Amino acid sequence: MSGFQQRRKLPPLNALRAFEAAARHQSFKEAAEELAVSQSAVSHQIKALEEYLSTSLFTRRTRAVELTRKGKLLYPILRNAFDSIWEGTQMLLEETSVSVLTLHVYSTFTMRWLLPRLPRFQEANPNIQVRLHTSQADVNFAQEDIDAAIMVGHPSDSNLHYDYLFDCELFPVCSPGYLEKHGPINTPQELANHPILQVYPSAGDWHVWLEGNEVTGVAPDSGLQLESYDVALSSAVQGIGIALGQQPYLEGELETGDLVELFPELRMPNTNRWYLACRTEKRDTAKLEALRQWLISEVESDPNLPQLSKG
Repeated sequence: MSGFQQRRKLPPLNALRAFEAAARHQSFKEAAEELAVSQSAVSHQIKALEEYLSTSLFTRRTRAVELTRKGKLLYPILRNAFDSIWEGTQMLLEETSVSVLTLHVYSTFTMRWLLPRLPRFQEANPNIQVRLHTSQADVNFAQEDIDAAIMVGHPSDSNLHYDYLFDCELFPVCSPGYLEKHGPINTPQELANHPILQVYPSAGDWHVWLEGNEVTGVAPDSGLQLESYDVALSSAVQGIGIALGQQPYLEGELETGDLVELFPELRMPNTNRWYLACRTEKRDTAKLEALRQWLISEVESDPNLPQLSKG
């Protein structure tokens, strides 16, 4: 047998598929459902792979499984290999050569900034079909089939590539009708006497603004708890309470006067920044490069997005 043939000797492919699915789901049961086989078949395939490799890939627990150190080394290799096979197969099957780009985006960012601009991307890139996955939570690239995500936070995963997009500022807003009904709010300390609209997935934002302006006695977590900035800002328009605003969510309401900024001189930079994130090994694919260039161009042409400092 030649050296080349020895190098190409692979473990059983069904076992590799079972391992990749189980590692992605962190569950033999969910892997079995995805592969349309029994849970015992998945367990058998993984056991066979472990015997082939002479190493344990999972730590079995009562109701869950966890990857061992060697399992964590193998998983991204197989994930990338199966991704490449899938993408190559899709390219051959699709006569129009349309490339699907799955983008994870916060729902508020989608509705208030991305969707009005997205037709320009589609017009410029007719061979790329954008598939939006909206959620209030950050994506788990290791377990979800996502090409890229627009996120707010900090680069924290060494397996991901981050492109800086913009900074944002935090500032309280309410409706003119609310002030007419309840009277003016002259100082930040007076917010203690008004209902605060809290976005619980981003609960730290109110604290950043309050602490940055040395405001005490205001408890944002004691107010109404809402799932998104879109719901909080819409509630503020209806006069329900005081919301925290930030770019890029408020351009429309501030221009129409549906919301007013309470303390324009007290805007506070958000400690989190906006990024386009993707797995490092996919950063140079044509569809992600097209998205990256278009997105950065749109951000730079938007005068409402502060470019405070690119770090």
